[in-house]
Amino acid sequence: MSFIIVLVALLSGISATAADWPQWRGPNQNGRSPDKNLPLRWSPTENVIWKLKMKAWSGSTPIIWGDYIFLNMANAGERVVRVRGRQKGGQSHSSLVTEKDTSLALWCVDRNTGEIRWARGMGDGNRQLRKQNMSSPSPVTDGNHVWAMTGTGILKGFDFSGNEIWSRDIQQDYGAFGLNWGYASSPALYQDSLYLQVLHGMKTDDPSYILAIEKNTGRTLWRVERPTDALGESPDSYTTPLILNYGDNTELVISGGDYVTGHDLRTGEELWRAGNLNPNKASHYRIVASPLVSEGLIYVPSRKNPLQVFKVGGRGDITESHLVWSTTKGPDVPTPVSDGKYLYVLGDRGVMSCLDARTGTQIWAEKRVKPGIYSASPILADGKLYVTSEDGTTTVIKSGPKFEILAENDLESYTLSTPAISDGQIFIRTEDHLYCIGKRGFTGD
Repeated sequence: MSFIIVLVALLSGISATAADWPQWRGPNQNGRSPDKNLPLRWSPTENVIWKLKMKAWSGSTPIIWGDYIFLNMANAGERVVRVRGRQKGGQSHSSLVTEKDTSLALWCVDRNTGEIRWARGMGDGNRQLRKQNMSSPSPVTDGNHVWAMTGTGILKGFDFSGNEIWSRDIQQDYGAFGLNWGYASSPALYQDSLYLQVLHGMKTDDPSYILAIEKNTGRTLWRVERPTDALGESPDSYTTPLILNYGDNTELVISGGDYVTGHDLRTGEELWRAGNLNPNKASHYRIVASPLVSEGLIYVPSRKNPLQVFKVGGRGDITESHLVWSTTKGPDVPTPVSDGKYLYVLGDRGVMSCLDARTGTQIWAEKRVKPGIYSASPILADGKLYVTSEDGTTTVIKSGPKFEILAENDLESYTLSTPAISDGQIFIRTEDHLYCIGKRGFTGD
């Protein structure tokens, strides 16, 4: 199992070991980890190796490489600053002024101690749009450098010592983002390129587009528009680009604006497209859950109905020709996870289903975990599903054809971020703290 994980990671251009979590949803963007003997039970004090105080909540996932953890950070509070001036007669004076802190930053944390190694500014302009703020995109790393994107459009690259290698302002270069709830897509990395999507339309007439950026210089390699006939809010997408590998082919998968599309990584050219993500052309069908690839199939959520599954390898319009199965019981926000045999779908209200990954046959359905709202995506590891609610409770469920809850672990704090797993430990980011849970030491196959 671990050999396969490493091989696929190498093909994707991220030379991660089985113990690294280098991007949103892990080494293969699929929410799976090969780690074994992971912690089953914890609390704010039990089985916690360390915890680090957070500035504010965030949907951004902890990114881990070796002894380094990277976090997108937002400041949502107030700060007291000293303002200096001069009175009449030339006398100097100073006063304390309270102002709102809207700064954004990238933190690098020591994995062994939980202490901050360095923090680098990512500009200002943080604001809250319901539960989202401008720190939502997750960083990505190749083990030598780390790249971070903000909801304000600032994209920067750093080395592991915190030296900035380049900086871009995507909104300044290509126009303001026009999403109803703010920009939240994470960058994807393949070999020497970063891939970004800007799929919007609710608050702009500008076209949606995809960018390829050279990772070492920040130079734009290509920018292609991505047309859509979606209406109202439906052009808006909060998904993350997916790198698809099959046979000798590598493609970029983009989901949103009522369609899922595949693109040539070298040019951005659209290779295939599938529709019916919004069958009734409703004007409120923004898409949040990202696509997933497993065993030659592409799983494409929409806004609950439908979730569609397509065979890889198509060209042109594959809406019907490559459709394998679909269901009306898809998720809204959490991205599904699969082990290749079963597909696990988590609804926003904590209701789960398990389907045969290849046929869509229902294995078990509408099983409830602890009541609450769920924004974090499920993680699959060690024969278990880790499912985290916004209340901070992670329910551990036995994977497979029989639904069985193994544990409920409450961190008692607002949580949007998906857990990360690395080297036998679980990292959970709440509004208040980043928790390192369990002893370190990968014990996989």
